[in-house]
Amino acid sequence: MTFNLKGMAEDLYIGIKDLPIVSPHGHCDPKWFATDAPFPNPAELLVVPDHYVFRMLFSQGVSLTELGVGKEGAKTDPRSVFRTFAAHWDLFLGTPTRVWMSYVLRETLGISQELSPQSADAIYDQISEKLARPEFRPRALFDKFDIEVLATTDSALDDLAYHTDIRQSGWGGRVVPTFRPDGVLDGADPEFLRNLKTLEALTNCDLGHFDGYLNALRQRRAFFVELGCTATDHGIEQVHTEWLDDPDAMYQRLRRKEGTPQDARRFYGHMLIEMAQMSVGDGLTMQIHAGSKRNTNHVVMREFGRDKGADIPIAMDWVNGFDALLNRVGNNPDLRVILFTLDEGTYARELAPMAGHWPCLRIGPPWWFHDSPAGIARYFDQVVETAGYCNLAGFNDDTRAFLSIPARHDLWRRGVALHLADQVSRGYFGKGDAEKTARLLTTDLARQVYGLQS
Repeated sequence: MTFNLKGMAEDLYIGIKDLPIVSPHGHCDPKWFATDAPFPNPAELLVVPDHYVFRMLFSQGVSLTELGVGKEGAKTDPRSVFRTFAAHWDLFLGTPTRVWMSYVLRETLGISQELSPQSADAIYDQISEKLARPEFRPRALFDKFDIEVLATTDSALDDLAYHTDIRQSGWGGRVVPTFRPDGVLDGADPEFLRNLKTLEALTNCDLGHFDGYLNALRQRRAFFVELGCTATDHGIEQVHTEWLDDPDAMYQRLRRKEGTPQDARRFYGHMLIEMAQMSVGDGLTMQIHAGSKRNTNHVVMREFGRDKGADIPIAMDWVNGFDALLNRVGNNPDLRVILFTLDEGTYARELAPMAGHWPCLRIGPPWWFHDSPAGIARYFDQVVETAGYCNLAGFNDDTRAFLSIPARHDLWRRGVALHLADQVSRGYFGKGDAEKTARLLTTDLARQVYGLQS
């Protein structure tokens, strides 16, 4: 893959490389496993849904329309999309995308040819032929990948029909939802009021007052739990929590469209604490993904919609931003809050010391731009000496690209082996401790922190 493992690192890797995959956070579509329909074509499987791929091509002048990443309903010839991807394959040298995609082509799809403009059509045809086979349908691949559990990410307003279908199908794969309530917590969301109406209709709660709003959220969380949910997920730009003495007053201003952006920010800060308190009650692990300035390219946003590769990391202040939440519920050992950041400067300065003190906190793995060989190495170097290993959350792949899941977990396992071998070589601990820690970082921590024990 990206590096050769030798000696102790190779031994440690061999001990963990075939462990089952625990995927506690990601964005795969539950419809794939509910219907078990064949994946449509190589372009829609490997290129169109993967923002890691199309953002790099866009940076070199390839239009999103040419890649089939247009607005819903736009059509682009999938073979043409794949040819464009192959023509720009060298752009991905040095990136984790190259590592993941090479693994997918070689290990998962069994493609022996090197991808190039000349081989694009032949490889497209080979992949298309494989996708038509039963062994390349979603459920068969799920089993082949040895996925123990896979969590999707679902709106708080989702009816979870596909999750219900999966449960009733008789198939043994474990696919669970994750409760993502941003759309009904963020008063700055353009759809906030419409989302509240949908929430009211789904729950039959009176959302005319704050207590009814909280009851509706509790009801939706309970519905998710019934279908196997073990975690919530919150995507925020800046970290801010505060406890409002009169949250109903702020809630009413937002409902009347009289609230300012600052009101929306303060209300969401209060609601993060409310979510944490609910997690104490229902046991859901709370995930905070923070530090991404979303949709920074306004032209792309206007022409193609949200989440088209223009999200950029920004600086964070976790200590002050999380103070109100921690001083209300942070000492409760029954609460689990996983912190993910795109601001690597906070790992050693803030997150590791915080997780090394507060009982509720765990540090999520390198996320998004930093899920790479070098990013994994930097992560361990910055967090372990202060937080240790047991205050981490293991690994999650956080992907929409289903076929990349084994590649991403393999990359993490190689990074774990390299890190632990280096620790042993420095005399910090012995091989036995390294072997136990390798398993902890590969599967056991994710099971524990997300409450996914079988």
